[in-house]
Amino acid sequence: MTACAGRGEEGGKGVAKTRRVPQRTCVGCGEVQGKRELLRIVRTPEGVITCDPTGKRNGRGAYVHRDRACFDRAVSGRLLKALRADDQAAQLPTLREAFSAVLATPAPRRPQVHRAPVPLPDHLIARNRHGPTRTPSRQRRGSAGVS
Repeated sequence: MTACAGRGEEGGKGVAKTRRVPQRTCVGCGEVQGKRELLRIVRTPEGVITCDPTGKRNGRGAYVHRDRACFDRAVSGRLLKALRADDQAAQLPTLREAFSAVLATPAPRRPQVHRAPVPLPDHLIARNRHGPTRTPSRQRRGSAGVS
């Protein structure tokens, strides 16, 4: 039997699938972190460069840590190149003000969802004289030494 993606080696349905966390690289220091830990700076289709705390605005984006030193390295280094806005250096003072305003507000946190284990449905429980047990996984047919 071939293994299905996200179902473990035996292909069972009870195996929990781990969620992949999107990774982004900070243009200031080059460190790779989760997308939610970094702040997105975006160049909108109209050409305006601004901070995007939600990470959902339209436009070309670059990510930077919520740290003044890292932001300053990004501005003096690769930020405009990453945004493909080399000719828009006049917008940097406005971007610095927007970054200061974002630093003054706390970083948005997604609530942690804790799910209780789901009980096994009755049709998957095999009953025997010793009580309920899980049904055995499918066994390969015809592989028991038959030549």
